[in-house]
Amino acid sequence: MVVIVDTNVVVVANGRSEQASPDCVETCGERLEEIMRGEMKLVLDNRWIILREYMQNLRSNGADVGDRFLGWILVNKDDRCDLISITPVDGSENAFEEFPDDPALDGFDPADRKFIAVACAHLERPPILQAVDSKWLNFYDAFRQNGVTVEFICEEDIQRLHEDS
Repeated sequence: MVVIVDTNVVVVANGRSEQASPDCVETCGERLEEIMRGEMKLVLDNRWIILREYMQNLRSNGADVGDRFLGWILVNKDDRCDLISITPVDGSENAFEEFPDDPALDGFDPADRKFIAVACAHLERPPILQAVDSKWLNFYDAFRQNGVTVEFICEEDIQRLHEDS
């Protein structure tokens, strides 16, 4: 199985999200550990847009699971990750040819479009692991209609946050 990991999953795994419950922190950490053990394969873009975002939020020499995950990626990115080509539109890091041309997705956060583009560009259309970014729920049906699967790994947290917003 291949997966894409939204940045909030690694941040939550490090215990740095006040919105996340202790169970959510544990679940995020477990999913990252599964990838590092080889039970799932990580998908990244070959332009390192996702990796750079991870690096802005983590320390590769840190002891927390999200930090260890970043260190693991830096060591294993070439042989244990699928590196997928995505095509920026006009040199942008937020607009991609692979992002679905669907008016229902017009309001989706431009900073998160890279994850959708990578999912669409990958032959297997891997799921995107999502922790506590409740705005993704607003686009859930549009993602599905465009062949994109979002796996909300902290279901109770995401529902609570969506109701509160």
